[in-house]
Amino acid sequence: MSITGSMYNGISGLHAQSQATLVVSNNLANSSTVGFKSSSVVFQDVFYETVQGGQTGNGVSVANIDTDFTQGSYESTGSNTDLAITGDGYFIIEDPKTQAVYYTRAGNFDFDEEGYLVDSDGNRVQGWEMDNGSPTGAIGDIQVDDSQSPPQATNSIQMYLNLNNSAEDNSVATVDDNGTSADTTDDTTSCAYTALFDVYDGTASTPLDQSRYEYQSTVTVYDETGGTHELTVYMDPVSVDADGNTVWEYTVACDPGDDMREGFEGTEAAGLLMAGTITFSSSGTMSSMTAYTPVASTGTGFDGKDTTNWTLAEFDSAGIPVLETNFSGSTENQEISFNFGMVNKDHDTGTGWTGATDNDGDGAVTLADLQNSGADVDYTDLPSFNASSLNYSATTSYESSSVTLGLYQDGFPTGTLQDVTVDESGVVSGEYSNGQTIELYNVGIADFSNEDGLSAQGGNKFLATSESGEAIIGTPGVGGMGGIESNTLEISNVDMAQEMTNLIILQSAYQANSTVITTADTLLQTAINLKRN
Repeated sequence: MSITGSMYNGISGLHAQSQATLVVSNNLANSSTVGFKSSSVVFQDVFYETVQGGQTGNGVSVANIDTDFTQGSYESTGSNTDLAITGDGYFIIEDPKTQAVYYTRAGNFDFDEEGYLVDSDGNRVQGWEMDNGSPTGAIGDIQVDDSQSPPQATNSIQMYLNLNNSAEDNSVATVDDNGTSADTTDDTTSCAYTALFDVYDGTASTPLDQSRYEYQSTVTVYDETGGTHELTVYMDPVSVDADGNTVWEYTVACDPGDDMREGFEGTEAAGLLMAGTITFSSSGTMSSMTAYTPVASTGTGFDGKDTTNWTLAEFDSAGIPVLETNFSGSTENQEISFNFGMVNKDHDTGTGWTGATDNDGDGAVTLADLQNSGADVDYTDLPSFNASSLNYSATTSYESSSVTLGLYQDGFPTGTLQDVTVDESGVVSGEYSNGQTIELYNVGIADFSNEDGLSAQGGNKFLATSESGEAIIGTPGVGGMGGIESNTLEISNVDMAQEMTNLIILQSAYQANSTVITTADTLLQTAINLKRN
């Protein structure tokens, strides 16, 4: 090979080292770029020629620029929509203008003014809508708008109380029809266990005067439109026997003005929903209870205060007594199970009640049967659950102040969107002002059989190519796909120490190749000077 050939070799070296320096400089420039994947240059020698029985090369060229797809480190952020993939996979984003689909590891997403989850360039993150906890339909844009969380009517109430074991009876068997103790001329004698029921008057400004009960507890409930209503439980002790067994009577009532049940609106029974008793053992624990609710109105002349119209309550599927309300005028009443802490484990046998006696011979067990038993009926003659079982936090009657220890109901009003979260499965959930969390979307991710075949497009985006193969699309954490970490970003995988070392090597190589050229030039000048001399 001639000296001129040596110069061309040096030139090829300069060109190759320049390209490698360009790659290193790009890596260093993107050392803080979210989701960036560093690159490296692969050199190759070029063709050889035979010279006097040997071979000599003709320089160097860049064989390939490889991308390092290894996972970068993680950085915590304060945004729920900053997402990182822990493992294999790429987020799928689509340009809304061109419908071009890209893939990225950069999860610095946010919602735009239209509610679309987008990257910094406005490309929309792709995922599936959620339906009953599962992704459904075709993959598409993730859009979270300001829609409301629908209300839920109250279906269940749990109320756990302690009722003072030493409390005095405020409503005795002889009660006043007008709900006061001032006028005794029209008093009637009734059963001790229906005294609160008898004195209740839904047409009065105060259906139950506070002098008539020992304790009350109120819970807010919701109708099917999300409207709020108050249900109040009135409690009053009835008797204590020689062995210390205690009986309390109770009524459950709503505001009479809210009661739209047929046959009850505007009557003395307006608002009266349930009546019954709770029996406690000498140790203060619940041993039995009763619950009576009214039958459906039979039309004109129906009397909601007629004790023959109040039968033993039905049970829900868990064995809890059920009452009915109607706050909206709907054709169907709203059923609410009311749990004081005792459950009927055998509510499917017969009516679910045992020990009930039809004293008046009308073929039904009603409150009238208790009243016909006389004012001094023994608590052991009260009906009871077929098979009662106490919850851990059941109502008690201990020697301490009457107090509500636990209160829960499962209804809620309409809610507005307050926040959005993303879990490790990529499920995007909305958190609403009514305390509800609704699963809205599931972020989709893609993987490739040959990710080295992806084509970098800038903006942290890649395009699928024939070399990469078709995208394999799935949900995070399933089928080998990586999981999702929210409030987290995957940062650049550039190793600055390595890149600086590479830069030093490239600088030396560049200088060496330039020296080859200057040396070859010196040799040529020497040859030229031979003629001059």
